[in-house]
Amino acid sequence: MAAAAAAAVGGPQPSQSEVPEQGPALDKAATAAHLKAALSRPDNRAGAEELQALLERVLNAERPLAGAAGGEEAAGGGGGPGAAEEDALEWCKCLLAGGGGYDEFCAAVRAYDPAALCGLVWTANFVAYRCRTCGISPCMSLCAECFHQGDHTGHDFNMFRSQAGGACDCGDSNVMRESGFCRRHQIKSSSNIPCVPKDLLMMSEFVLPRFIFCLIQYLREGYNEPAADVPSEKDLNKVLQLLEPQISFLEDLTKMGGAMRSVLTQVLTNQQNYKDLTSGLGENACAKKSHEKYLVALKSSGLTYPEDKLVYGVQEPSAGASALLVQGLAGAPGALGQAESSDEEDQDGGQGLGKRKRVKLSSGTKDQSIMDVLKHKSFLEELLFWTIKYEFPQKMVTFLLNMLPDQEYKVAFTKTFVQHYAFIMKTLKKSHESDTMSNRIVHISVQLFSNEELARQVTEECQLLDIMVTVLLYMMESCLIKSELQDEENSLHVVVNCGEALLKNNTYWPLVSDFINILSHQSVAKRFLEDHGLLVTWMNFVSFFQGMNLNKRELNEHVEFESQTYYAAFAAELEACAQPMWGLLSHCKVRETQEYTRNVVRYCLEALQDWFDAINFVDEPAPNQVTFHLPLHRYYAMFLSKAVKCQELDLDSLLPDQEMLMKLMIHPLQIQASLAEIHSNMWVRNGLQIKGQAMTYVQSHFCNSMIDPDIYLLQVCASRLDPDYFISSVFERFKVVDLLTMASQHHNTVLDVEHERSMLEGALTFLVILLSLRLHLGMSDDEILRAEMVAQLCMNDRTHSSLLDLIPENPNPKSGIIPGSYSFESVLSAVADFKAPVFEPGGSMQQGMYTPKAEVWGQEFDPVMVILRTVYRRDVQSAMDRYTAFLKQSGKFPGNPWPPYKKRASLHPSYKGLMRLLHCKTLHIVLFTLLYKILMDHQNLSEHVLCMVLYLIELGLENSAEDDSEEEVSMGGPERCHDSWFPGSNLISNMRHFINYVRVRVPVTAPELKRDSLAGTSSDDLGSLQNSRRPKVLQRENSGTAQVFSLVAERRKKFQEIINRSSSEANQVIRPPYTPKKWSAPGSAPPLTTAILEIKESILSLLIKLHHKLSGKQNSYYPPWLDDIEVLIQPEIPKYNHGDGITAVERILLKSAMQSRMNKRIIEEICRKVTPPVPPKKITAAEKKTLDKEERRQKARERQQKLLAEFASRQKSFMETAMDVDSPENEIPMEIAAAEPQVSEAVYDCVICGQSGPSSEDRPAGLVVLLQASSVLGQCRDNAEPKKLPITEEEQIYPWDTCAAVHDVRLSLLQRYFKDSSCLLAVSIGWEGGVYVQTCGHTLHIDCHKSYMESLRNDQVLQGFSVDKGEFTCPLCRQFANSVLPCYPGSNVESNLWQRSSNKSTQDLIKEVEELQGRPGAFPSETNLSKEMESVMKDIKNTTQKKYRDYSKTPGSPDNDFLFMYSVARTNLELELIHRGGSLCSGGASTAGKRSCLNQLFHVLALHMRLYTIDSEYNPWKKLTQLVEDMNSQLGNEEQQPEVPILYHDVTSLLLIQILMMPQPLRKEHFSCIVKVLFTLLYTQALAALSVKGSEEDRSAWKHAGALRKNTCDAEKSCEVLLSFVIGELSKGKLYCEEGAQECAVVSPTAWSPESMEKYIQAFCLPFLRISSLLQHHLFGEDLPSCQEEEEFSVLASCLGLLPAFYQTDHPFLSASCLDWPVTALDIITQWCSEIRSFTERHAEQGKALLIQESRWKLPHLLQLPENYNTIFQYYHRKTCSVCTKVPKDPAVCLVCGTFVCLKGLCCKQQSYCECVLHSQNCGAGTGIFLLINASVIIIIRGHRFCLWGSVYLDAHGEEDRDLRRGKPLYICEERYRVLEQQWISHTFDHINKRWGPHYNGL
Repeated sequence: MAAAAAAAVGGPQPSQSEVPEQGPALDKAATAAHLKAALSRPDNRAGAEELQALLERVLNAERPLAGAAGGEEAAGGGGGPGAAEEDALEWCKCLLAGGGGYDEFCAAVRAYDPAALCGLVWTANFVAYRCRTCGISPCMSLCAECFHQGDHTGHDFNMFRSQAGGACDCGDSNVMRESGFCRRHQIKSSSNIPCVPKDLLMMSEFVLPRFIFCLIQYLREGYNEPAADVPSEKDLNKVLQLLEPQISFLEDLTKMGGAMRSVLTQVLTNQQNYKDLTSGLGENACAKKSHEKYLVALKSSGLTYPEDKLVYGVQEPSAGASALLVQGLAGAPGALGQAESSDEEDQDGGQGLGKRKRVKLSSGTKDQSIMDVLKHKSFLEELLFWTIKYEFPQKMVTFLLNMLPDQEYKVAFTKTFVQHYAFIMKTLKKSHESDTMSNRIVHISVQLFSNEELARQVTEECQLLDIMVTVLLYMMESCLIKSELQDEENSLHVVVNCGEALLKNNTYWPLVSDFINILSHQSVAKRFLEDHGLLVTWMNFVSFFQGMNLNKRELNEHVEFESQTYYAAFAAELEACAQPMWGLLSHCKVRETQEYTRNVVRYCLEALQDWFDAINFVDEPAPNQVTFHLPLHRYYAMFLSKAVKCQELDLDSLLPDQEMLMKLMIHPLQIQASLAEIHSNMWVRNGLQIKGQAMTYVQSHFCNSMIDPDIYLLQVCASRLDPDYFISSVFERFKVVDLLTMASQHHNTVLDVEHERSMLEGALTFLVILLSLRLHLGMSDDEILRAEMVAQLCMNDRTHSSLLDLIPENPNPKSGIIPGSYSFESVLSAVADFKAPVFEPGGSMQQGMYTPKAEVWGQEFDPVMVILRTVYRRDVQSAMDRYTAFLKQSGKFPGNPWPPYKKRASLHPSYKGLMRLLHCKTLHIVLFTLLYKILMDHQNLSEHVLCMVLYLIELGLENSAEDDSEEEVSMGGPERCHDSWFPGSNLISNMRHFINYVRVRVPVTAPELKRDSLAGTSSDDLGSLQNSRRPKVLQRENSGTAQVFSLVAERRKKFQEIINRSSSEANQVIRPPYTPKKWSAPGSAPPLTTAILEIKESILSLLIKLHHKLSGKQNSYYPPWLDDIEVLIQPEIPKYNHGDGITAVERILLKSAMQSRMNKRIIEEICRKVTPPVPPKKITAAEKKTLDKEERRQKARERQQKLLAEFASRQKSFMETAMDVDSPENEIPMEIAAAEPQVSEAVYDCVICGQSGPSSEDRPAGLVVLLQASSVLGQCRDNAEPKKLPITEEEQIYPWDTCAAVHDVRLSLLQRYFKDSSCLLAVSIGWEGGVYVQTCGHTLHIDCHKSYMESLRNDQVLQGFSVDKGEFTCPLCRQFANSVLPCYPGSNVESNLWQRSSNKSTQDLIKEVEELQGRPGAFPSETNLSKEMESVMKDIKNTTQKKYRDYSKTPGSPDNDFLFMYSVARTNLELELIHRGGSLCSGGASTAGKRSCLNQLFHVLALHMRLYTIDSEYNPWKKLTQLVEDMNSQLGNEEQQPEVPILYHDVTSLLLIQILMMPQPLRKEHFSCIVKVLFTLLYTQALAALSVKGSEEDRSAWKHAGALRKNTCDAEKSCEVLLSFVIGELSKGKLYCEEGAQECAVVSPTAWSPESMEKYIQAFCLPFLRISSLLQHHLFGEDLPSCQEEEEFSVLASCLGLLPAFYQTDHPFLSASCLDWPVTALDIITQWCSEIRSFTERHAEQGKALLIQESRWKLPHLLQLPENYNTIFQYYHRKTCSVCTKVPKDPAVCLVCGTFVCLKGLCCKQQSYCECVLHSQNCGAGTGIFLLINASVIIIIRGHRFCLWGSVYLDAHGEEDRDLRRGKPLYICEERYRVLEQQWISHTFDHINKRWGPHYNGL
């Protein structure tokens, strides 16, 4: 078949039979069927030719691309270029289907899909999963569907957003374990899939080669080499757009499954097909032209086409000539020395980076061929070539990847990819879109190289490793510059230039990441480690980074431009050097791999030697420069460490000679010294970036590839070099040699005085770290992990994720410790306790934290590790503070402790030499000198220095040398120059050695000279001499004169001996190089002279004196063993573990006594001399002075502490009163003003001017208030069942049952049938968009407030609020506010004046009320107060939107304002009720009351309401209290709409209207009167509602029962009588007539009992009683009683005075007993009912609906959220927006009503408002609470501001996962959600959340 096809494809033969012209689709189908039949015959020659001709005509690349090339005009005219292509696609589909329908054909092919692999390909931003438990390769990923179909419970998985794209690995057992496959891919399905019938895909085999060739021709045609100056992306994209349908068609074919993929694989890889079609032979001009374009493209890419005349007819002009390299990566082999090519110069021109030196690669032609030659033999190869040329278009990438499940294709494609690798690198370097391109490259390569089997095969067959290393080398070669390290002029070393785009933009990362990926496979890494040539090349590559980004210390000017190149440098070292190193190390774990380590170490040392030679390094590093990048050193160190730790190699066999070791230690030591210099601010003129480098060097992601190897290398060098040499090198590098003198004054030649102390601390700290760190010296992985974890936890409590981030893991994912692995969790639970997330009262939310266990502080706290791992110095302090707190709390030590001394793990035998540092004389001299200086209070010494000195002594005692004092003596020779100080080198014996005299060089001004009687002592008596320029040591010469040597000279001498230079040279070197510098500035330093000091101390005696000094008492030290000899035998004494310097000294003395009897004796002797040996007088004076100083300091400190404590307590008490805004339950009350009963005038304190006084007409005081619109009330529902957030399409939320909706319906119903102005008095609004007023309780003068606002306006500081909108923060408590509510002059508590109970009758009171209401309220004269009242009213109106204020049919009618004003009062009362939990059972003057501003608000509202008079005709008061004679006058004029019947009025609204219409202040008796009258109406409404609720039978029974008792004495207070009367009255109308079948539904299943009726009536009336009681509480300051829930009604009724005082409670309580009718009950009821009758005659249904008022609202709640966040995420993150039907980029959902919105979505913008802002206005009147689906966080919108609130979903460790970065499963935190809901209900978002910003309507 294939042969036939190939023959058929042959040359273009003239068509045999006539092919009909393209007709409609029918003809296409017919032709296809005919052709298929023809081809199915055994002799299919004719059919093949016919098909050939047809394809020639249909798939002709000439016609459409003329359109593309011609550009726009073609596109405009005719059918455009698209038409022909569409037609061609139609033909292809018909032909493939062979005449049948294309869809049926697809389905048929799919049936034969043996899909064992998923292979779903995705692009960037797709949500995928990664399971570390199931993955074999770290790059494994699964699509969501496969993940959820598989079983991953309890696995370590996470969800992630793909950055570069990827593909699903489900079913691929090379990449993941089979247990993790999903249900679809578990079945190995190849067995039961039937064989593909031959004729199904026959047409495909003929058609597809032509189709793909056609596509390639298009790609060739469309590609024009970009001109030098114009980037041609536009043109490329145009071509790609035209080809979109073709590529999509191919992509669809790949999705048909395995059968079609194998046909495509055949087509793509068949070399014969390719040869026949693309050779460009024959007379076809088009094909020829296309072939030429192809050759041009190859050539211009710097690639040659190998000459092959037999196959290719067209002779290529340059074939045969030397390979041309247009890119100039390196010249052609013949011309390597050529000048740089033009391409390079262009790049250089702009950068101005000095002359660049091109480096010659030592590679032969092999590399050239890797770089230059490409030969395409199949469609696949050329397709990939064009894919790269077009910079990896997404569609092409997806098509190539979709084919990967086909195994044969996978291998072919991988080989092709490798073959094009160099070309990919060149294209990437030139690309303008290198980021996108990098992602696409990795998208492909990660699929290929993650598979070990495939990687191994390609490595063997295609030299993958050679190619990769060479390509990387070439890539970096393009940006090399000359290194300026050390010898700037003559340096031959080159380094990468970190300022180049290649490094700055990380362009190299795709290649490096591929390299790291293949090195993770053992078989590949082994080949690499065995290939010496490769290792040499690689070390060559690494050396490009050695010494890059050199820093030179600025000494004079501050640097003008801070370069940020260090980011690039650190990233490059980590990615290009360290990660491959870790990859290789992970394969060197066992003995069998020793050979590999030897290879690496060998080539590494060679490279280092070359490097030292190249930079001309001898023995001294150049001053004032440092590079943090020494990858060669680090390779060497890490392989050494591995060799000793895992491979049992002998360390010495891998180490070089002493000279090399000396060189090796210099640069890492230079870095350590520079770190100290940077922290001492000596590099401050280099800008902040140098600090950035110092931090990055030790930061957790870098430390184990940078500082750890450096310190390890120094430890190795120290263990093998002469200890005296090493110690003196350290002090010289740290520039503190001059400081180490016994003299009290000295002159430092290389360091300013102010830096001396911190540099000395740095040097000692470094020595302590060097000697006590065991990371590479014998700790196991688990011990290391534990130590790292303890160090991090000691600095601060940490969340789980930050711990994972802070603990340095091996950067290679395949190495031992994977974060989240078993050992991590087990170590964590061993060292730390989990603190669950809690809330702080301020509302800030805590995450779940881990905190160290007590025993960790006790035994494992290691300050050395903490110092090593801190990025910020403050963390060390933080760790010490926490340690101190622990000791205080556990009672172990009360004072300020010193860092504890921690015992170290034992050293690996290979490193035992390290401890010799502790037993060398140089160190002992330094320690002795420092102890002496500290005792004498010389300048620049700190407690830290002493601490480190003691630490070093203690380390020396712990690691005492094997007693070798005997040998020491016999060594002799010039080495013995230190003997004059100490006899041997063992610390234990040197501690007791007394030093009597020291000769020092001091400035002539020094105090030592003034009183020095010993100056004449002959030099023979001298114990030692010392010169202050360095601690110098005497060496006797024959002449008997004392020659002065410095430590440095000493060091150099050793260096010389080792190097064996001639002696004459040596003499020159010994002269210290700094001498000339010293005298360069005459007069700057006083001349030096020699003085002799009498010391007579040993280290032990100094320690004992220090003990006296530290404790401030003479003779404070008493040897403990004199009392208890046991101490000397006990190994550990807990009392000495924790403590301060005194404890440390005692511990050291005890240890030295334990180790040597001599020491014990000497200590006792020193202590026996009761008074210490009298030192020269000056010392006592000095000591006295210090003691005085200390004492004074101590006292000052105590004073300061006291002041601070006092201040703190004051602040605390202020905070308690002022800042307490969290939740209304637990507030501490704050009186607005003192309310002593006898004071009639309220006094206000102004928080701005601090004066207090009453509020007056001219200078009113006001309350700081926040006005906000609120729709919380409208969210109340009538059922307790919480609404759930919808998480499926079926679930929807409809707002019909919300309070707001019900009230809206009621108002519109009333407005349909009744007079508008009357309707507006019958209800309240403000359920949605009501104005809520709240205050912090602080008052200020209104004029003070105005000037305060003025100053805020002029303040340039960015505030979180808008001053122009009147917003400010309370000057005292900083609570957010936006208005000031004037305080009405007069008493704050009116109750006192108006409390006297009068015995007026109810009738009199009713008349008084009517009269008072009738008086018009004249607006008071224009005073400041009235102006303020007006302006605050304006503020209140403007707080809410117009739609929430205007309900009238006639806009702007005064009724509207009237309605709005009393509704404001209603809103505030209702909200307060909700804050109290919906009832008043808790009673008490709740804090909400104390903080409430209702009293002041009422004054303002009443003042404005009194401006409107209600016509006395229409005043509802009349209807309530009088019988109106003429009933008919109302009904007379039919054409007018009637008034609202009184029974339809909302009683609570009536209450507010009546009260606000009264002149203020109101009298208590009038208030009670109004409540009584309204209660009668309310009760009647309850009866009417009850009558409608009952059934026909119920009604007749009730009517009958009541009629019997009608004439009893208390008929007016009898429920039955009144109910029967109401039923009688209402039945006269048609209210009950509509009974029919539908009525039966309403009947309650249980019959009404008297109890249930009573219960219904009480529930109906309760809301009114609650609001009235609250009102009474605010107006008259009476406390609310507390009660049980069931007695709330009766308690409130008696509190309001509804219950007669003599009421007995023995029989069950009846609500009717509260009635007190103003006129005869039955008459007034008749009057009220008659109003309804006339209405119900026409509208019975509506009449009934209006009677039943739903009054039992439940408290408002946010939507209930599901337990697991994933359920929300999976549903919403793919959900399309209802407005624009696209999937939003940032979807969000409203937690109040469940609406799905686009955050920042421009598609849904309306009048410049984005959807979230718009929704917050419609749903919450300006407050919106949204859950951001892709981030799991909640965002609050409040008016024009917004803030991120945090997340209510936490992971298993109690942490938020903002932006779902970690992708761990998240679970609801109920407690947080309750807090969110609480803040919503109590309107405290503004007060509790601090970080607000403006959203500019863009959310």
